[in-house]
Amino acid sequence: MKTAARLGLVALGWMLAGSCAALALNDPNKQEWIQLFNGNDLKDWAVKINGYDLNDKFGDTFRVEDGVLKGVYDKYDKFNSRFGHMFYRRPFSHYIIAVEYRFTGNQVPDAPDWAFRNSGIMVHCQAPETMRKDQNFPISIEVQLLGGPDSGERSTANLCTPGTNVVMNGKLVTQHCVNSTSKTFRGDQWVRAEAMVLGDSVIRHIVNGETVLTYEMPQIGGDAVDNFDPAVKRDGQLLTEGYISLQSESHPIEFRKVELLNLAGCMEPKASNYKAYYVKANNAECRK
Repeated sequence: MKTAARLGLVALGWMLAGSCAALALNDPNKQEWIQLFNGNDLKDWAVKINGYDLNDKFGDTFRVEDGVLKGVYDKYDKFNSRFGHMFYRRPFSHYIIAVEYRFTGNQVPDAPDWAFRNSGIMVHCQAPETMRKDQNFPISIEVQLLGGPDSGERSTANLCTPGTNVVMNGKLVTQHCVNSTSKTFRGDQWVRAEAMVLGDSVIRHIVNGETVLTYEMPQIGGDAVDNFDPAVKRDGQLLTEGYISLQSESHPIEFRKVELLNLAGCMEPKASNYKAYYVKANNAECRK
């Protein structure tokens, strides 16, 4: 009996030591960014091109070359309104999404002028499988990524609202696009654009560390989406979570980084995976 008791105490000691080690290894203030783009392939992403079924990867539009994610059109004869979106495999509610992007090359023939050096990060997207074959854009909030022309000013990280509306300064905004206060980025320079998304409350656009646009209460409504399923577009419904997608809008673009800081998770300080920067509790994920 004494031997058994000693073994039990030893086992308990190892368990406590393991728990303490886990807690010691976890720095609650250290940000743990998730690399949505792994630098090698697109296995965690689904592709939807306007006019094609989900995961019909027409034109090999989205591809990885030399560790860079590219949206390219070398297999297109003309654009023909084939707007594309590449969706990450799971939805999020509270997070910061960040990309490092640049525009390269020339726009596809017959593409609209407004799509010159134009792409976007779509947040709070509808699920990709709910998009119809001929639907041009997902119902979503767009963090519009723009490159500047040779002369004149053109901000980036603007807001566009395909099938959505937002509230700014206490008023419902129904216009399709709202410019940010960012400076103009010309040529093929790399730019870091981020969006802090806090469920159905606040969304903030950030460029190279500077906040350039803020709004709140993202919700379904408005226009700028064709051939959607009416059962999905429930106007007035607040958007609490959704998928993330990247656009192909006729001008070649490169992403060398696509990463996400989840702001929802374990908020129990005694847990080994507690993070002090979480803003939404998901204590079902807590680990001892």
